[in-house]
Amino acid sequence: MSEDFGSDFITIVDDDGQEFELEVLDSLEYKGKSYVAFLPADMNEDDPDYGMIILRSNLEENGEEVFDTIDDDDELQEVYDSFMKILFDDEEE
Repeated sequence: MSEDFGSDFITIVDDDGQEFELEVLDSLEYKGKSYVAFLPADMNEDDPDYGMIILRSNLEENGEEVFDTIDDDDELQEVYDSFMKILFDDEEE
């Protein structure tokens, strides 16, 4: 079992060129695809837009990891439920 020694953060750039810093919560494989859950690192927890962000992780041919939004509502809900189970189960241990 691995030990966490601190949070991982990444900076992503959206389609409008805005940069966002995200804290990595966890990742999972679901139906053959990789997903990563994040929390906004540069947003106040009291902000109404604050919440978990789930992106699909894809590897480019050059090995670079690229994150895509999930446009299918059913897929997003299934992956969200899977992350909640993982994150909730971890808190109970």
